[in-house]
Amino acid sequence: MKVVSDSSPLITLAKIGRLELLPQLYQRIAITRQVYHEVVVDGKGLAGSSEINTARWIDIQSASTDDLAVAQQVSGLSIGELSAIQLGQEISADLVLLDEIKARRVAVGHGLTVLGCVGILEDAFGNGLLMDLRRAYQMLLTSGAYVDPKILENSLKSLNLPLL
Repeated sequence: MKVVSDSSPLITLAKIGRLELLPQLYQRIAITRQVYHEVVVDGKGLAGSSEINTARWIDIQSASTDDLAVAQQVSGLSIGELSAIQLGQEISADLVLLDEIKARRVAVGHGLTVLGCVGILEDAFGNGLLMDLRRAYQMLLTSGAYVDPKILENSLKSLNLPLL
């Protein structure tokens, strides 16, 4: 399975202590040099920085950068988001990990399948890799990540789990 990630899912999962779910679910994750820079260089000392820097399950790949600066001005997305979408297209990724709603819309508009932190945690729960989904959602809410609590409640309802 070819999976590409933007910085947000990496950082958010690191903040809640669940970064290990990514290699457990998907074995290998491709990130662009721009995403690596956002997490490891710009984010030095922050959640996910050292983990991503030393992760053996991360493949750093180059995406075509010809039009990224123009696309950033037009779309308002970050270079990391745009490069992840670009790489996803170039390698025909099965899945692109993005949290930001606008970036998700752009990716879907380009024919990509997208999943964010909530979907990753749901997958981990469904595969028996995460025993307490409700607790993981509570940690998401307190991590500083913006997640609509209604999305979390709908997820819990659909799985017949106690609400937050």
